[in-house]
Amino acid sequence: MACSYPPTNATIALVTALQALRITGEVITTPYSFVATSHALLWNGIKPVFVDIDPHSLNLDPARIESAITPHTTAIMPVHCYGHPCDVNGIQRIADNYNLKIIYDAAHAFGVQDAGGSILRYGDLSVLSFHATKVFNTFEGGAIICPDEKTKVRIDQLKNFGHVGETTVVAPGINGKMSEFNAALGLLQLQHIDSALACRQKIDEAYRLKLAGIPGISCIQGSGECVANYAYFPILVHEDYFLTRDTLYNLMKEKGIHPRRYFYPLISQFPMYRGLSSAHPDNLPVALDISQKILCLPIYPDLEMSVVDVICQLIANPC
Repeated sequence: MACSYPPTNATIALVTALQALRITGEVITTPYSFVATSHALLWNGIKPVFVDIDPHSLNLDPARIESAITPHTTAIMPVHCYGHPCDVNGIQRIADNYNLKIIYDAAHAFGVQDAGGSILRYGDLSVLSFHATKVFNTFEGGAIICPDEKTKVRIDQLKNFGHVGETTVVAPGINGKMSEFNAALGLLQLQHIDSALACRQKIDEAYRLKLAGIPGISCIQGSGECVANYAYFPILVHEDYFLTRDTLYNLMKEKGIHPRRYFYPLISQFPMYRGLSSAHPDNLPVALDISQKILCLPIYPDLEMSVVDVICQLIANPC
């Protein structure tokens, strides 16, 4: 694998990745993500086609992809949601059968590995985010992971106005370069990433232990076969919990705790997308259901266990 010199942010990286592979027409993607995933398609004049998610992994469901393919489909853009790997083999089989490209939105997946190594080796390209909310961050930034030097050269050209040398421009590129300050911050972060991941793991384990057995609360499980990065700690608030998800969300905010409803609403519910036939709620029942139950609890390396205790006690006894 090769890594393009880091771009300004992951959104620019997605836009550039699509251009690097000359993607056009329609791209199958998930409605359950941050809106930058599908915005990158619109910025390239590409039509997003939304497909429902798997109820366990919360990633794009390969069983639903094939029926969404049309003569205009040129690629699939899945998301490794919360850093949990997609069914990469199932998606690859479909892509191979229909001669489609795959660009993984791997914004959450820094450091994630399966038995064969980095999850970023799958697909034609993978895009990382180094935003301040991510496991590894440069405040703002990202990276495009590609399989060969030739692709890397094209990406680097597109990211730097299309320049080849001082006087030649070969493509309508963009100013997508990371600043030196952000890069320097990233180099410092790399020195501490292993300890940060270890801290995240301990917090993840504490949450799971303390939340176990609370009626109406379930913790999202990653794949036990993978090395996780503990990027998020998502829970589902079911109908048999004491409160609705939004009531719990507002109660926690009143107590100075700031969870996030990642991802609510669905991308497909925003005005610029909801007119698409694939965005109809009947087409996305699992994603819609999950979006109304999801709550991501605070997790970061310096989060004190005493605060984890307070959060879990509030969830266990909200009244």
